Amino acid sequence: MSSSNPAPWSSSYRLVAAEKWKAKSAVLGNAVTEALVEYSHPLPGMLVLDLATGTGEPGISLAQRVGRLGSAAMGSVTAVDLSSELLEIAADRARKKKLLNFTTQQADAHHLPFADHSFDLATCRFGVMFFSDAQRALAELHRVLKPEARACFTVWGPMEQPYWQSTMKIVHGHVGGAMLPPGGADPFRFSAAGSLADALSASGFHEVEESIQNLPWTWPGDAEEVFEYACAVTAPFRPMLERVPAEQWPVIRAQAKAAIERYRVGDEIRFGADVVLASGKA
Repeated sequence: MSSSNPAPWSSSYRLVAAEKWKAKSAVLGNAVTEALVEYSHPLPGMLVLDLATGTGEPGISLAQRVGRLGSAAMGSVTAVDLSSELLEIAADRARKKKLLNFTTQQADAHHLPFADHSFDLATCRFGVMFFSDAQRALAELHRVLKPEARACFTVWGPMEQPYWQSTMKIVHGHVGGAMLPPGGADPFRFSAAGSLADALSASGFHEVEESIQNLPWTWPGDAEEVFEYACAVTAPFRPMLERVPAEQWPVIRAQAKAAIERYRVGDEIRFGADVVLASGKA
């Protein structure tokens, strides 16, 4: 990285970052993806909707489960996202795995282009916190699910955990001000215990449950990469990162590297992540 801001901010840069780090990012989020897949109890033959799929998970993993060879019915996954560019990455990943039951569709979670009662299961990994009107999006999701179908979510727990404290918290310590724009996208919107469960209940879901789990959050590389990746893909922190004077970046990077190195085990950075798993039935 240069001494200037390591993350030139634009949608194209975020796309480049997603492509550059896709292999290591997949490792980083693998345990969370696996936890959500197991939590959602996918069965062969199910029709699944994966909201805010990004580059394809957990939709791709679910497609492998619901379309299992030898099952009586071939299930499928419809993966939706606002970003057509990220959906292209998702579709390419599915093609490389020869998945014929994974399709992508550009769509807004607040206005889903599907008929009532279309899906047997819905998932959303690190997405619901960013919906501009979560209540409306959840009600829309409820509409497209079959009666008694489950919607399953993962969201971030509190910011006070290793990954965030050794990256964005360190930047904030140098520039002050708002860490996140007031009223803007907030990764920790549902970190308070019971908040996502309450939102699900208010949107018509029943048998709502919620728990917090500590899961592996492991980067297979060095500390500098972790910091560059965090700055590149955590778009909600963009306004804060843009406030950093160029001359401060070397100090910030050095401090972040030292903080991140505390979690090194061999060739990996093992943070661990506190995430909320929540679900409800339509």
